[in-house]
Amino acid sequence: MSSNDIIVSLDIGTSKVRAIIGEVVNGAINIIGVGSADSEGIRKGAIVDIDQTVQSIRNAIDHAERMVGIQITEVYVGISGSHISLQTSHGVVAVSNEDREIGDEDIERVIQAAKVIPLAPEREIIGVVPNQYLVDGLNEIHDPRSMIGVRLEVQATIITGAKTAIHNLLRVVEKSGVKVSGLILMSLAAGHLSLSRDEKAVGTVLVDIGAGQTTIAIFEQNNLVATSTLPIGGEYITNDISIGLRTQADIAEKIKLKFGCAVIEDAAGDQVFKVNRIGSNVDKEFSQIDLANIVEPRVQEIFHLIGLEVQRLGYMELPGGYVLTGGTLSMPGMLSIAQAELATSVRIAVPDFIGVRDPSYTSGVGIIQYACKYLRTTKQTAGSAKKSVTKKPTAASSNENKPSVMERFKNWLSEFI
Repeated sequence: MSSNDIIVSLDIGTSKVRAIIGEVVNGAINIIGVGSADSEGIRKGAIVDIDQTVQSIRNAIDHAERMVGIQITEVYVGISGSHISLQTSHGVVAVSNEDREIGDEDIERVIQAAKVIPLAPEREIIGVVPNQYLVDGLNEIHDPRSMIGVRLEVQATIITGAKTAIHNLLRVVEKSGVKVSGLILMSLAAGHLSLSRDEKAVGTVLVDIGAGQTTIAIFEQNNLVATSTLPIGGEYITNDISIGLRTQADIAEKIKLKFGCAVIEDAAGDQVFKVNRIGSNVDKEFSQIDLANIVEPRVQEIFHLIGLEVQRLGYMELPGGYVLTGGTLSMPGMLSIAQAELATSVRIAVPDFIGVRDPSYTSGVGIIQYACKYLRTTKQTAGSAKKSVTKKPTAASSNENKPSVMERFKNWLSEFI
């Protein structure tokens, strides 16, 4: 990348759509703008209404544009969900240069060789993550450029997903009037931001608890080795509050955000609030203790299910413990419940950037860092932006005279390292 680039990430979640603008200055990233909008058309992390999702994306992008005064034309999009799967692969090529010096072309060829794997018709490759390179049998090489060798190998993790989910995601972003620079697995991006090198090496579970789903990613020996998605999240807590207090879901969400506490012992009896109940014209008063009695059992269940899923994946006790992130973690008491239920070391990861110091921004900021570090430097500016002196083009006009969505996506995959 050049010394001063703009990268824009798009995190399409169940409750919020977030567009984050990062500026790369001499290799350092600064977050210069954040746009957020309520997410409509998303249920449990899956797109169920194209038009509503498109409008939510537009609202988030417009919000970010107004904050910074630029026009966003391209974004990196985070992808997650139960349809994601990992597959190990191995690629081998002969070094092409006469002087046997390994260059970018050789690395691209060996990545392409690793992508030759059997795939079901309904699945598609999202990305390739090199775990290590081997040059003439010498292993544990992370960047073989400029090394001398005859035989270049790569051991890689192939990330695949369901074609339907991938194409719908690309479609809603394109219809919102911006181009997709690439899809990035959110677990990978969040792990790059949240986990230290040592945590990735010894083995750590990264848990992203969103509104509609919880994503579990296990890192070991510096690589992403397993991932899983549970259909549980903050919405379950909101639904319990709605039923327990007999109020509407949107009111329950506001009460959760303002008065929510996951531990009954930490709740304050003098912290009271009134609730407009369904079927009644009279507001009823509740205390934070009443609310905690509803919230704590559900939070305990969520972390219990997380522990069971990690065991199901075959990982009993990892030295690095658990690292938690996601918007649901903003509620007081979540960490203490997690420590009690998981019975190991647990911490909450928060991005260390001004304006986004909240667990809900981890994936979005992680996408920016991941795109900056790992995507090819020959690619044009990642989230290209222009001064907003002209009217933003419509989705229809932006689609003229350009390759199709899948052509550009496949071209990006061929460049991905």
